Amino acid sequence: MDTSNLTMYGSKMNPEELKNFLEHIFTENDKRKGPGTPVCIWGTHGLGKTHIAKAFAKDRGWKFVDVPVAQFEEMGDLHGMPEKYDPTPEDPRSGDEETIFYPPEWVPKKDEHGPGLLLLDDFNRADDRILRGIMQLLQNFALTSWHLPPKWQIVATANPEGGDYSVTPLDDAMLTRMIHATLKFDAKDWAIWADSAGLDKRGISFVLTHPEAVTFKRTTPRTLEQFFRQIENIEDLQKEEELVRMLGMGTLDDVTIAAFMSFVRDDLTELIEPEEILSTENFSKIEEKLEKLSVDKDGNKRIDRISTICARLFILIIKQEFAPGTRESSNLITFLKSNKINKELRFSMAKDISNEGSKEVREILTSDPQIAKMLIDSM
Repeated sequence: MDTSNLTMYGSKMNPEELKNFLEHIFTENDKRKGPGTPVCIWGTHGLGKTHIAKAFAKDRGWKFVDVPVAQFEEMGDLHGMPEKYDPTPEDPRSGDEETIFYPPEWVPKKDEHGPGLLLLDDFNRADDRILRGIMQLLQNFALTSWHLPPKWQIVATANPEGGDYSVTPLDDAMLTRMIHATLKFDAKDWAIWADSAGLDKRGISFVLTHPEAVTFKRTTPRTLEQFFRQIENIEDLQKEEELVRMLGMGTLDDVTIAAFMSFVRDDLTELIEPEEILSTENFSKIEEKLEKLSVDKDGNKRIDRISTICARLFILIIKQEFAPGTRESSNLITFLKSNKINKELRFSMAKDISNEGSKEVREILTSDPQIAKMLIDSM
């Protein structure tokens, strides 16, 4: 998708960078005596902005409230409903009645102290009247009718201005009440999430091999998940090619499903599984497969295939529960030293594993002099 005509704000970040960004801002917000600064996460549709906000709160054990402000039609949806109130109803001579507001059901209760996260989801799809009402909330973490309890943070998600997006443009007064970040798509980060979510491994391999197929028109991380959930119980994709094609056409762009069907026909769904690499008793068989996969039937080099295998292995290794035995450790070292793999690719993979793997995994890498030197040279 061409994003050159779309207006978004803040630095472009992958999911991990965005989480660190949020962590820093919320830590600084908590140091203040008054309200902190909200964060607005921009990005194209289906990218996972809402999921990241929810996961951020869940991973930290925070309270979480998701407010679909785009569905609000009246200011009462935001402020609550007014009600007449007599301070002493038993004595009608006590004074004038007052009008008070009962906050909406979704508002955190006064005694519901944080940490907590209030998500204003797709907030620039709300009507302009609603956005004007939200301005005070962004500024003061409160409205005239209610206020957020202590240690609550505010995150808004927004689609770009421009293109075919039906959004309400934000003026400078609104923009300057928030710190902004733009979420970008990163195939490896998505693959790490997809693996943890149990998506079809063949689908993960496809996205890693063809990241350009994520067009952000109809093909988004959201629609890819829908498609991969539908095919996960189809054992032989080639045999059920017509069904697979129809499922794909129902969720993805034509160009994406064409690439996926080519991926299936090319037998790339049979790429080497990471578990096979680590558990093999005869690594020469792995190298034979690597050599075969490294060129296509016309003799063209296919570094993308080997890169996908490396990425899948990386995802397995950095899992928290990954506990390599003697054979797994030996095979990992052999893989990283194999001349069947491009030197730059091996170097990059070793560096990434060292940065994101466990202490045990780092010790395995540094126990080999050749790989240890490779890592030292990268510093």
